[in-house]
Amino acid sequence: MFESFLVSTGVVALAEIGDKTQLLALVLAARYRKPVPVILGIFASALLSHAGASAIGALLSNLLNPAILNWAVVASFVLMAGWILVPEKADDAEETVAKGHAGIFTTVAFAFFMAELGDKTQVATVALAAQFHAFLPVVAGTTLGMMLASVPVVLLGHRFADRLPAKAVHAVAAVLFVVLGAMALRNALAG
Repeated sequence: MFESFLVSTGVVALAEIGDKTQLLALVLAARYRKPVPVILGIFASALLSHAGASAIGALLSNLLNPAILNWAVVASFVLMAGWILVPEKADDAEETVAKGHAGIFTTVAFAFFMAELGDKTQVATVALAAQFHAFLPVVAGTTLGMMLASVPVVLLGHRFADRLPAKAVHAVAAVLFVVLGAMALRNALAG
């Protein structure tokens, strides 16, 4: 259980560096200049998004034949290793923010939830939950990973984000996905 928590935390924290949601955190922090509701909105969105993705992973692990599931997990980790090396754009992050008089918390939570739909960390969460068969540790770990990548950006702003060697971090994350894929391959071959 603790292993699934640690791996989930590390994978998502690394995958989020330079991701569009991290850029969205920067935009929202600069726009609202109130870090607490921005951080709470990110947390609520990450928890909901990752719980849904983890539930899908757990469901797949119960529905699919274990041999097929093992090979699907191998394929997903290998695909994630390649996908993480593709640079992301901000995707007009400000356009993602809901218009109107909604509170900062609601706006941030909605914007982050929409940005995470189909994102690589959501796909990784599905794969992690399917591999580890541990819903709560995966949700807790992936949510913590999201917060580890987002909170410094909100608190420290562009000075922090500009100094991160995004390419190197993405390369490390890609290697981590390859290692997870190799572990899943070992399980697939043994199973």
